[in-house]
Amino acid sequence: MSRQYYIAGNWKMHMTRAESASLAKAMVEQLKDGKHKYLVAPSFTGIETVGAIVKGTNIRLGAQNCASEEQGAHTGEVSVLQLKDLGVQTIILGHSERRHVYKEDDALINKKVKLALKHGFEVILCIGELLEEREAGKVEAVCETQTVKGLEGVTAAELANVVIAYEPVWAIGTGKTATPEDADAAQAFTRKVIAKLYGQDAAEKIIIQYGGSVKPDNAAQLMAKENIDGALVGGASLKPESFIPIAKFA
Repeated sequence: MSRQYYIAGNWKMHMTRAESASLAKAMVEQLKDGKHKYLVAPSFTGIETVGAIVKGTNIRLGAQNCASEEQGAHTGEVSVLQLKDLGVQTIILGHSERRHVYKEDDALINKKVKLALKHGFEVILCIGELLEEREAGKVEAVCETQTVKGLEGVTAAELANVVIAYEPVWAIGTGKTATPEDADAAQAFTRKVIAKLYGQDAAEKIIIQYGGSVKPDNAAQLMAKENIDGALVGGASLKPESFIPIAKFA
């Protein structure tokens, strides 16, 4: 079964609206004949600006997080209803920075996943181990726990709107990349977890991206692996000259 490659840019906490607009315009121009599925996730302040530029193109509009409640007294949070109002199609949840820097646990991430799916969003659920967990031989245990707990209560029908991004935490922004073999092994294992939960057909269909220091010079080798269906790109998504070659990997 052939899964479509899905290349997403997570801009994290970078760029003013003017800078975001200029990057988005370059992407629209240079990816208009791109063969894969594409997404860009600006900061909350840039979503409206970027949304107007990517609207009607082959680039989806993403957000990097959302609140676990629909609305209410949650100072500093952003609601799924507000994101929907801006035309956001996809929400990235459970990114390692949210888990480890902002201490979001599996239960909170699961609450967000279910809320986003309920409102019709596509969800990119991030999973992945810390360096000490890899060194202790816990890669599979961590991937299994984060996948199972992250998807708790998600129906088979809703799973069609879920993408998983495997991001070994030790490879994010460090310049270290998991070898294509390491990444493929962790992603093959995660696919087995999905098969256990939802059946073989669902496991074949689900897109599993790799994230963690993806660059133009390693993208093609990563994508060549059977279980790597795309990339969630951080630092390299901030400039057209590094993101476009990844997005158009040969």
